[in-house]
Amino acid sequence: MALIVQKYGGTSVGSPERIQNVAWRVKRCRDEGNRVIVVVSAMSGETDRLLGLASAVASNAVPREVDVLLSTGEQVTIALLAMALNDIDCPAVSYTGSQVHIRTDSAHNKARIQEIDGDRVLGDLEEGRVVVVAGFQGVDEFGNITTLGRGGSDTTAVALAAALKGDECQIYTDVDGVYTTDPRVEPKARRLDRITFEEMLEMASLGSKVLQIRSVEFAGKFNVPLRVLSSFEDGPGTLITYEDAQMEQALISGIAFNRNEAKLTVTGVPDQPGVAARILTAISDANIEVDMIVQNVAQDATTDFTFTVNRGDFKKALAILESTASALGARQVKGDDKIVKVSLVGVGMRSHAGIASDMFSALAAENINIQMIGTSEIKISVVVDEKYLELAVRTLHSKFGLADEVNAE
Repeated sequence: MALIVQKYGGTSVGSPERIQNVAWRVKRCRDEGNRVIVVVSAMSGETDRLLGLASAVASNAVPREVDVLLSTGEQVTIALLAMALNDIDCPAVSYTGSQVHIRTDSAHNKARIQEIDGDRVLGDLEEGRVVVVAGFQGVDEFGNITTLGRGGSDTTAVALAAALKGDECQIYTDVDGVYTTDPRVEPKARRLDRITFEEMLEMASLGSKVLQIRSVEFAGKFNVPLRVLSSFEDGPGTLITYEDAQMEQALISGIAFNRNEAKLTVTGVPDQPGVAARILTAISDANIEVDMIVQNVAQDATTDFTFTVNRGDFKKALAILESTASALGARQVKGDDKIVKVSLVGVGMRSHAGIASDMFSALAAENINIQMIGTSEIKISVVVDEKYLELAVRTLHSKFGLADEVNAE
């Protein structure tokens, strides 16, 4: 009997009717001869509601207590789903993260899973029961409830599949798979039948919100086949797995983009060893993550240093940079929070030359100026003005032949 781990997000369990629909889908999987573990998120909007309650009673809520509060959202869902399953003659039992011993570190609000004791779950499966587990949560070595951060239910599902040697981890969401790009930006986007862990990791890190990055990392590390499926319609979804000969034929698998970018530049910095470190250390000490970095050296023994940060950190980073630049004797500090990052992703880049030049030529033909460039083995990213986002995505989608033939004009 195959062991299938299914995960349903907040939208999929957002109402009693949707929970009942999930129950029938789970029952069908079990009736096909599978052992089934179900991981669920809190009902849609519930986590935000709980955070609102926290902010209403405390201006600076203690992280430990926030975790105690937020964990109740999933506890409601597991109980309701187990009730719905039992009501349709599908034996089920629900467990919180602590009850199935999902052991984490003690980093409240962003804990990481360290180990899972699956004996209790396996015992229920052997008895023919569906096991419903609360996603997003665990318990540390001191017995404190912890949460894994937004999207942590994906990680819970993958971790359970890895610990119990599941045959497949199925992530049910409000989309029917992974697309070549966001269909809301490019209506001709095509659903991918399969994609590699490496490509999905890049897509997730570059702005694609179908899967949480940590869950993809976990799945790749423990070789857990992932499948993204729709909660609302039947279909094959998208399988995320290791690269094979057939998959190598794809030149570009998708186009990711991130609207949440801002750019900072300090000009006229003395071109001396350690300058870049001083700039970035001041930024990292403020817990601000830096993404792309470009440095240009001028003929007057100075350099211009440019980097990008999350748009939410823009003002804070700008203030820090202005202070650092003054201490360094730099000429000027400039900032721009009206930029976006657009990226091509594909394992085919490893064996094909000319992709960068094709990308740049296509953008130039549309008079889209490239402000920054970043590359990796399977990715090329560019920073452009945010007003060109949709044009850039559609242009590249067409240039690299990613369109869905059914929807293409």
